[in-house]
Amino acid sequence: MKAKLTLSRRALFGTSAAVAATGTLAACGASTSGGGDFAMISTQFTPVEEKQRFEEILSEHVSTTSVSYTTMTAPEMLTQVTSQVGSGNLQFGLIGGLHGDLQPLAENLEDIDEALVETARAAGIAEDLLELGKLGGETTKYIPWMQASYVMAVNKKALEWLPEGADVNALTYEQVLEWATAANEANGSPVFGFPAGPKGLYHRFFQGFQLPSFTGGVITTFQSPEAIESWQWMKDFWAQCNPSSTNYDFMQEPLASGEVLVAWDHVARLVGAPQDNPDDWVMVPSPTGPQGLGYMLVIGGLAIPKGGDVETAAQVIEEFLKPEMQIATLEKNAFFPVVEAEIPSELPPAIQLEFDAVNAQQGADGAIVALPPVGLGEQDGELSQVFKDCFAEICLDGGDPGTVIPGKAEQVQTLLDTAEASCWDPDPAGDGVCQVG
Repeated sequence: MKAKLTLSRRALFGTSAAVAATGTLAACGASTSGGGDFAMISTQFTPVEEKQRFEEILSEHVSTTSVSYTTMTAPEMLTQVTSQVGSGNLQFGLIGGLHGDLQPLAENLEDIDEALVETARAAGIAEDLLELGKLGGETTKYIPWMQASYVMAVNKKALEWLPEGADVNALTYEQVLEWATAANEANGSPVFGFPAGPKGLYHRFFQGFQLPSFTGGVITTFQSPEAIESWQWMKDFWAQCNPSSTNYDFMQEPLASGEVLVAWDHVARLVGAPQDNPDDWVMVPSPTGPQGLGYMLVIGGLAIPKGGDVETAAQVIEEFLKPEMQIATLEKNAFFPVVEAEIPSELPPAIQLEFDAVNAQQGADGAIVALPPVGLGEQDGELSQVFKDCFAEICLDGGDPGTVIPGKAEQVQTLLDTAEASCWDPDPAGDGVCQVG
């Protein structure tokens, strides 16, 4: 018995701009696999365990050639691709990255309409996703590879403190705050955690969940009254979180140890928590705010460097799109298929929990697809740091959101101006550089 993947196209693609993300799992430096006939560089699966599992997938599912897999950060990949394409001395034949990683490389990528688009259509990749692969141009620059998101993991022990009448699968931000407060008071110590460690993805919560849910935007509503309200919520919520959260990079670790019972994070950073005792856990959608359920969708793509071996690279990409390889990536590294694929009914229990939560989140009424920065290039990390600084000044230092947030607006605009970056969803597309509102 098999169940079909039913990720909602309405929820995924109901907005106008491209889906993007920075390297959500990027480490500090490049990491190279063993030798292979065909070299691939990627910003994905950089943690050692994830990289090893993906190398196993490559060896089992790619028969065209032996693929060596080298991981690096997005800035490192930008440097490598531009320098090697410019010199005509390519040391790799395939590029794997998230939409935001590939956007700055568009001029250094082969046009692959003729080589791969019909193959991608035949595999069942949605036209909306294929359109993203054009990176705003007229020709296809990458083929969608995989997708993921962020959800909440809940140890069932915490359910007793839910607010009366609250549905854990359809929580509001107000209810989450009430829940965290009640749990803290009843337990005598905080049971909620937040990935605010040095390598945590907490800035994605502000960019993709909190601000879109409260304001309907991110940049164009950056200093709006609704944005100030959202940061006041965050300040109040943080006061109910385990203070050790500033050390948490991957929430699966404190969840598995029982140090916290409820946490939000990227699915790949939650999946380890329920592996040993899945019946003790639920995974649920992120909360809904006054404007809707803002959530971030992560889309990975596969591209061929200009001047590369298009024929061999296209054959490898075709194998990446086979349902068997897509399902293996889901089962081992918690990234979901982009092709039409029959999802086994007996997924690993932890993966099944995440699959159900992601489906519910994407199919929720009023879902708002919120996208990480597009077109920032080297300024991407600086923009993320602004959001981290907002958190530090408001939540850690006790600052007034009404003072802190407007004070950051000029800094954000300077970064956008430097990168000449247009708006990305959920902010409305427009001509020229995106303007802070």
